[in-house]
Order: sequence, then structure tokens, then C-alpha cells
Amino acid sequence: MAEISTLGAIIGLIFAIFLIFKKVNPVYAMIGGALAGGVLGGVPLPTTVNILIQGAQSIVPAVIRVLAAGIFAGVIIETGAADKIADTIMKALGEKLSILAIILSSAIICGVGVALPVAVITVAPIALILGEKANLSKASVLLAILGGGKSGNIMSPNPNTIAIADGFHLSLSTVMINAGVPALFGVIATYFIASFLKNKGQVIRLEHSLQQEKSMPSFHLAILGPLVVVGLLILNSIFKLSLDSMVILPLGGIAATIAMKKKNHFLDYCTSGLNKMTGAAILLLGTGTLAGVISHSSLSNTIINLLGSFGIPGILLSSISGILMGGASASITGGSVITSTVFSQPILNMGINPIGAAEMVHTGVSVIDDLPHGNLFHISASSVNYNIKQRMKLIPFELLIGLTMNIVATILFGFYLA
Repeated sequence: MAEISTLGAIIGLIFAIFLIFKKVNPVYAMIGGALAGGVLGGVPLPTTVNILIQGAQSIVPAVIRVLAAGIFAGVIIETGAADKIADTIMKALGEKLSILAIILSSAIICGVGVALPVAVITVAPIALILGEKANLSKASVLLAILGGGKSGNIMSPNPNTIAIADGFHLSLSTVMINAGVPALFGVIATYFIASFLKNKGQVIRLEHSLQQEKSMPSFHLAILGPLVVVGLLILNSIFKLSLDSMVILPLGGIAATIAMKKKNHFLDYCTSGLNKMTGAAILLLGTGTLAGVISHSSLSNTIINLLGSFGIPGILLSSISGILMGGASASITGGSVITSTVFSQPILNMGINPIGAAEMVHTGVSVIDDLPHGNLFHISASSVNYNIKQRMKLIPFELLIGLTMNIVATILFGFYLA
């Protein structure tokens, strides 16, 4: 099949970003960018269409796993388990440790399988109440939510982790467990940066009456489902049980539903979870079309040659490609798909261990994934009633958190354990 030029692939990426800025649905923007990139990259339209289809087909295994994960996500969100976990952590740590409480709440909610945008929506109302009591700024609270979420997200059974595991042919549990150390440093970095911001900017003053607290299960019931999932993932990794995440996550959802005596609502939870994951699954397919165009181009070779010309070690390709694709797609899921699909083979050909490559890519994608052409930027802004200008000011601090995790992953897997 004909090769698409590097220029064509770059034009495709830029056009996709342009369409997203113009409020085009990200899925259509990715497909539109892929079509433009293929045709302008010197490939006939029929061939370009075939490349797009092949790219989408390569993502189907990840899509199925993401949809299956919706069962677990639906259960822990709709039963109030996620809210209970966050509420318990914040009450346990109290006002004196309010920043740490918010960070850990967000990290754990993401870590047990709630997508970052949903985690922001879940944690923000509770965090704002705690932040008001502790006299924190909105900037401090939002950064604590985002930094904690990013840290938990790289070791979660979320769509981005599933895409990374599929791209590097690793088990989900392997990718999650090995992200532990970078995630810990992400939490630490978030704590210091959020503490620095606690007196910067607008202090929280809630002007509306608080909504009536929703019905929530007890903490030991709320945490049961996540514990089942984590336990099965660990056993799967230790004893090589060959249990796919497509089986483990629904089992966790079923166990949680039975424990909370909500069996009659299980189908409703499944429907809700499916609705929550549909957007991510369709985005994966759209991103797959763009990844197909990039993978059929000479872009990866161009980047490798460029790194060589500047004397940059090839082992940094994992991190650099992740950072670039995360920023281009403004999505940790989209960036994970593109990088693990397009760059996985060139990275592995350099002799880099698959586990190390996966972690460097994953943390790299997390560095600048939260830009204005992505949905997380706007969801997080609205969660604390920020305008775009106010939200933009947090981007450098988010970058520091993501970069901390990536540097730790690069040192640990790229050099120390290489």
C-alpha cells in the first residue's frame, strides 16, 4: 500500500485540531483530518478510505474492552459508590489535610475505573465544600482534582490504559501495576503545587444552596467492587490466569451489585455504564482512523531521524512521541491510541522493553493532554465555574505534574530498569 508523506500526516493532525477548535465533534474531526492527511499526503481517495478502515479495525479489541468496562463504571457511579469513596476520604483526612484529601479522592476514583472527566464531575462538588471550609482557592482545588486524577488514571482500567496495553501487547494488570511509582510521584508533585496555589486567586465561596445528599452505600460496600477488580488483576498477573479485563471488570460490577443488594437495578447500571463508555469507544474508532493514516506515513521515521540529528537518545522516543500525540489530540485516550498504534513497533525495534515503553508512552501522553481543543479542559473549567482565561492559567502547573510522572517513568524504565 502506498506510503503517505510526512507532510500529509502532519496536515491531517493540524486539520483535525482545527476542526475540534471549530466545535466539530472530535470523532468527525479525527476522520476528517485522516481523510485530508491521506489525500494531501499523495494517496488516492479510495486507498485513503481503506487505510482509515484498517486503522479503525485495529482498535476494535480495545473498543470491546472499553464497552465491557462500562458495566463496572455504571455500577460504581450509579450506586453512589464513587461518591461515598470520595466523601469518606475527605471526611477522614479533614480540613487540615484538605488538599491531600482531594488529591487522593480523585486519584482513587480514577484508579478504580472512572474516566477522568467523570471523576472531575464526581469529586468537584465535595471538594469545593471542603475547599471552602479550609479557605482554599479554586485554582488549588481544581489542580488537586486534576493532578490526583492524572496520577490515578495511569494505573486504572480506563480506556487509555486499555489502549496502551493492547498497543504493546501487554496485560492490563501489568500496565496498571508498573505505573504505581510514577503515579506516586504525580501525587507528591500535585500536593506541593496545589499547596503553592492555595492562596492564589479566587477563594471558594459557594453562593448556591447545597443539593440534597444522594443516597450512598456504606464505605465497606462501596469499596468492595474496586477491591474485587484490583484483587483479580493482581492474581491474574501473579498466577498467569489469562483473565482478560473484558471479564474482570464486569465481575467486579456484578460483585458490587450483589453486595449492595441492588441486583434488581443491575441492567439499569449496565445501560448507564454503556452510555458513559460509548463516547470513549466511538472516539477510539475515530482516533484509530487518524492513527491508520499516521502509521502508513513516514512520520515516525521522520521523528526518529530528527531526534538523531539533535543527538537525542532513541530511548526518549517513547516519551517524546507520547507528549506530542497527547498534545495533538488533547486527549489521553486519543493520544494513547495514536502513540501505541503508530510508534509501538519503532520503539520496540530500538530494543526498549515493552513494559518500559508502555509506561513512558502513557506518562508522556499525560503531560499536555488537557488543552482547549479537548473536552476535559472545558469540563474541568465548568466544574469550578472558571472562564477560559482562568482555566488556561492552570495549564503550566498541570504540565509540571505530567512531566514529573514522565521523567520518573523515563528514569525508572528507560535507564534504571532498562
